[in-house]
Amino acid sequence: MLLEKSRFFVKERAHLLKLTDTYDILDPDTKEPIGIAKDEPPSWAKYLRLLVKKALLPTRINVYENEAAPPLVSLQKGPGVFRTTVVVTDRAQSTLGRFRSKFLTLGGGFFVFDDQDQQIAEVKGDWKGWNFKLLDISGNELGVVTKKWAGVGKELFTTADNYMISLAPAGGGFRNRSALLLAAGLAIDTVFKEKQ
Repeated sequence: MLLEKSRFFVKERAHLLKLTDTYDILDPDTKEPIGIAKDEPPSWAKYLRLLVKKALLPTRINVYENEAAPPLVSLQKGPGVFRTTVVVTDRAQSTLGRFRSKFLTLGGGFFVFDDQDQQIAEVKGDWKGWNFKLLDISGNELGVVTKKWAGVGKELFTTADNYMISLAPAGGGFRNRSALLLAAGLAIDTVFKEKQ
């Protein structure tokens, strides 16, 4: 099962021109597909991406174990200029958590809130690039999201990103940690790293 894993390799499908994103979620040990994430914005927002930067528009990213099943996890990103909020829900549409982007940060990052609107963690980025840590409110590392370089040709001519998401072996933290860390990786890509 996808959310029982402690590590995910997320590979964005490369396209020269695209209006939506699709991410293959692979087991990093076996390289086998274990899930798929699809960017599914409202139709009006999808076509408005031709004129407006994608990061400024709302979207929904659904994470599936397979394309025939209903989504396991969904991320609903609202429109954002200075701050963006991403709400993470499970299959039953219950809120697992909420990410609120930090204001004026060099490396990017989020404050993570539970369904009771209490801060439970923080996603901290560094100014050098694609290195993010999920930290609980005591500063303990719960997981990391790191960029995997895809090669100069792919990096220069497409907007595709590949990254590894790993839960810290210590465990602990809060419930739904695996789902929230996977959602954090997708939210980082959607909010901070989209180039279009």
